[in-house]
Amino acid sequence: QVQLVESGGGLVQAGGSLRLSCAASGGIFSINTMAWYRQAPGKQRELVATVTSGGSTNYADSVKGRFTISRDSAKNTIYLQMNSLKPEDTAVYYCYAEVRTIGSVLGHRPYWGQGTQVTVSS
Repeated sequence: QVQLVESGGGLVQAGGSLRLSCAASGGIFSINTMAWYRQAPGKQRELVATVTSGGSTNYADSVKGRFTISRDSAKNTIYLQMNSLKPEDTAVYYCYAEVRTIGSVLGHRPYWGQGTQVTVSS
């Protein structure tokens, strides 16, 4: 059973930094794209950043220059370094991964973490 476990959320003042981690485990054969999404109260879930298996990254315009996504493929883990945080970054942050499990013939399937709360105070 594939699990994605996020950590590193919390409360921080505007201008501060946080680092999120997401570790994937459970019968994994390979992982394609991994990503961070976020969902603020009353809003739809939105893409924050992605990283491919080859290391290519992509960011939402709202976080470019402030957030950095990175990946340790040996550990099936991704990170999100968040700097210069703003109150509008407040949201639940979700980890996403496209995983092929051992013995599967279905290819890569999407999995989500349970989310971690990030709150930025003004």
